[in-house]
Amino acid sequence: MTFRLYRDGDFALMLEAANESARADSDDRVFTLDTFKTNYAADKSFDPKADILLAEARGDLIGFVRGLWLQQQDGSVLYPHYGYLRPAWRRKGIGGAMLRYMQHHLAEIGDQRGHGLPRLYQAYVWDTEISTQRMLENAGYQPSEYFALMCRPDLENIPDLPLPEGIEIRPVEPEHYPAIFESESEAFRDHIGVFSISYEWFLAQAETQDNSLWRIAWSGDKVVGCVRSFILTDENALRQRLRGYTESISVRKPWRGKGLAKTLIALNFTALKERGMEEAALNVHTNNPTGAFKLYESMGFRVVKMRTAYRKPFRT
Repeated sequence: MTFRLYRDGDFALMLEAANESARADSDDRVFTLDTFKTNYAADKSFDPKADILLAEARGDLIGFVRGLWLQQQDGSVLYPHYGYLRPAWRRKGIGGAMLRYMQHHLAEIGDQRGHGLPRLYQAYVWDTEISTQRMLENAGYQPSEYFALMCRPDLENIPDLPLPEGIEIRPVEPEHYPAIFESESEAFRDHIGVFSISYEWFLAQAETQDNSLWRIAWSGDKVVGCVRSFILTDENALRQRLRGYTESISVRKPWRGKGLAKTLIALNFTALKERGMEEAALNVHTNNPTGAFKLYESMGFRVVKMRTAYRKPFRT
C-alpha cells in the first residue's frame, strides 16, 4: 500500500471510502459530492492539495485523513483532523499512521504561520466509533467537549409564536448573504464549539442549500436572527426517513431573551413540513452558555446520539 496527497478528481473515490466507513461506525451521515465540495472548500485554513492524505492498497483508495486549523475567540488555535478507513483495512496500523502524519503536518503549519500558544489537536468522534476512541486515547488525546445530535420526532403541533415587535421575515436573496453572514458571525462569538468561518465557506454552504427554507429575521436594514434549514435528500433516501435539519441557529445579543429563536425554529418546522418532512434534527454543544440545549428541548428536540471532541496539546 502507499500514501499520497489529494489530486483533482479524488472526491468520488473519497466518497466511497467515507460512506463505507460511516456505515461501519453506525454513523447516519451520507456524504455526497455537494457536501464534500462544501465541507472541503478551500479557504485560508485549508488547502485540499496539501492537507488531505490518501491511503491506497493495490491501486484502490482505502481511506484518507484531512486536517485544518481554526482560530478560537480566546486567541488559541485548534487543529481539527478527520479520518476515514474502510473496515477491511482496520486494525493494521494504517489509521495510526495517518494520525501521526497529520499531527506532524499540522504542527508544521502552526510553525510556518507563527500561530501562538496554546495549540491543540482535535478530533470529533461519535459514541459509536469505539475503535477510533481507543486509538485517540492511546495517542494521548482526552475528551474535552460534548455535543448532541437532537431530533424532534414529528412536525405536529407546531407552536404559533409571534415575532417580537419591529422584527420581520423577508425572502432571502443572494444580495442578503453578506448581511446574514455578518449577523451569524457576531452571534456565534460567544458560542462554545462554534468557530469563525470565512465568507467563502459560507457561500459554499449557501450554494448547496435551498435558501427558501431559511428564515431570516430583520430589524430595519440589519439581520438580527437566522435559522438556515436544509434537507439532505440522499441521506433521507438511504435511511428511509423524511428529516430536515434546523441548523445555524443564531440571534444577535441585543435581540436575545425576546423569544425570537423559538419563533424562527417554529417557522422552520412549518417550512420543512410544507416540503413533506416528518422530523427535524440539529447538532448542539451540551454546555452552550446561551442555554441553547434547554431551548431546543423546549421545542421538542431529544438527544439521539452523542459526539465527543478529543484534544491533545501540541508538542512543546
